[in-house]
Amino acid sequence: MAKTPVKAAKPAAETAKAPAKAVKAPAKAAAPESRAALVRRARRINRELAEVYPYAHPELDFENSFELLVATVLSAQTTDLRVNQTTPALFAAYPTPEDMAAADPEALEQLIRPTGFFRAKAKSLIGLSTALRDRFDGEVPGRLEDLVTLPGVGRKTANVVLGNAYGVPGITVDTHFGRLVRRWKWTDETDPVKVEAVVCDLFPKSEWTMLSHRVVFHGRRICHSRKPACGACPIAPLCPSYGEGETDPEKAEKLLKYEKGGLPGQRLKPPPDYPGLPARPLGAE
Repeated sequence: MAKTPVKAAKPAAETAKAPAKAVKAPAKAAAPESRAALVRRARRINRELAEVYPYAHPELDFENSFELLVATVLSAQTTDLRVNQTTPALFAAYPTPEDMAAADPEALEQLIRPTGFFRAKAKSLIGLSTALRDRFDGEVPGRLEDLVTLPGVGRKTANVVLGNAYGVPGITVDTHFGRLVRRWKWTDETDPVKVEAVVCDLFPKSEWTMLSHRVVFHGRRICHSRKPACGACPIAPLCPSYGEGETDPEKAEKLLKYEKGGLPGQRLKPPPDYPGLPARPLGAE
């Protein structure tokens, strides 16, 4: 599996408990932003996020491409944390596509019940596992056009697998990514395929996968959906939507989540460079 090198992470205490700082509001644009200015601002945001999240990574636990594919399918309409708490027992019971293809549907449903929509997801997992067994010799294909033919697999899931299991660059447009790129005025599009096309055009291909991780990390930790922590946001001067959330630094700091708030992350088995705490197993909250 190809891995993207990351910078050394800061010590956990330094990362999680950084003192609140006053954030300067961005200047109001005097004129519509040119294409060149948009590209410069977008790429600067990416560079800033790389400094803030040098340890950004996929937040699903996996050991191989099949586990990543299954975990990503399960992550629909639930949290990565809930998936990570569910997959240890699932992969112990069905470690290969051949095993999962032969699974009893009711037994599989019970194992994945905590992730929600378990009947539909069980049908997709058995279907994609059967396809892997019968059409791809039990191997997860490394091409987008093949992956999207599998039951329950769309472009988002395919790009997650390609970027993180095979090192093939791709933009993963989930709810966090779409929300942030619209707040940053990179695009007004809401269709994920159109968002992907627009953002891909702003960055070199080599940045696509890590950009996806950084944006999702920022959306989960600071730029929340209902109440973004604007006063604790390191890219506030670059954000045209500054002020939609809490701007007081001390109040904003209390909104920070996961390692930024000194709390466990979503992975039970985080990468060695992750500065936060591992998540707890299912039932240990």
